[in-house]
Amino acid sequence: MVQAQSVRQLSFIQAVNEALRQEMERDESVFIMGEDIAGGAGRPDKEDAWGGPMRLTKGLIAQFGPERVRDTPISEAGFMGAGVGAAATGMRPVVDLMYVGFLGVCADQILNNAAKIHYMFGGKVKIPLTIMTGIGAGTNSAAQHSETLYSVFTHFPGLKCVVPSSPYTAKGLFASAIRDDDPVIIFNNRQLMGMRFDDDVPEEPYTVPIGKATIAREGTDITLIGIGYTTRVCLQAADDLAAEGYSPEVIDLLSLSPMDNAAILESVRKTRKIVIVDEDYPRCSIATDISALVAEEAFDYLDAPPKRVTPPHTSVPYSRSLEALYVPDRAKVVAAAKEALE
Repeated sequence: MVQAQSVRQLSFIQAVNEALRQEMERDESVFIMGEDIAGGAGRPDKEDAWGGPMRLTKGLIAQFGPERVRDTPISEAGFMGAGVGAAATGMRPVVDLMYVGFLGVCADQILNNAAKIHYMFGGKVKIPLTIMTGIGAGTNSAAQHSETLYSVFTHFPGLKCVVPSSPYTAKGLFASAIRDDDPVIIFNNRQLMGMRFDDDVPEEPYTVPIGKATIAREGTDITLIGIGYTTRVCLQAADDLAAEGYSPEVIDLLSLSPMDNAAILESVRKTRKIVIVDEDYPRCSIATDISALVAEEAFDYLDAPPKRVTPPHTSVPYSRSLEALYVPDRAKVVAAAKEALE
């Protein structure tokens, strides 16, 4: 008899924290490092005051100690390089790159070392490195702390890139990433941190496969593609479209590299129309990539050109009113869908 798993509702933050805790309990080679992930850099009066800016690691140092939950200096190049080296020697580091915009100060370690070592050493060296990083606008954090940028990472062979959209997918993708023998970057949208979710999260450890999309809502009239936070936007837009008599299908992409091309094409061949909702900059974006995929592989099935809903090609504004206009929202998705449908 299969024993039923106990489930409950968690926040996105709680789900990530539980995944990290369970993977550290399961495997002693797993450790975490980054700026402020414990909060005090060894100071007893400040220990665990933070748990990182999103509180994802809060409480872990009390259980695992400062050797496995390591505050680092403010040097992304230094601690990212240490993570690559630790992974190459058999550890499974989880490195917190606070905001994805900080890629600029550690790009060499990720793009030249983590991505290429396994290939350049003929497969003899594995790099089981997990990088978690914050993405997304909508939190009034200004241009350098509000970017998305996942398309940059997908450009490089050797890196796996995943984007959770809910507490359930966050916990499962974190477990999959940490157990993977390749470098995996997990992009956590900060707008998801404070959202309420109805999905149940098993208490026991589980994985969500890297490279597979899911159908968040089945439909027949049009395909809406969401990535992380924009999956929630697509679901909201789908409710609005359904109220007007349409049957939208929502694909939660989850994995950007590898990407589930088959799931996208299967849906488009059914619905014959597609809207891709992507918070990254529009030039050379995931939305552009998917649009090209559909045009090349499913052109004969299309009843309308692929539609992309993205921010304008500009830095994220600090002004709250301008930032609200910048981020893709349900109204923009509904408008794009109606253009394709009518």
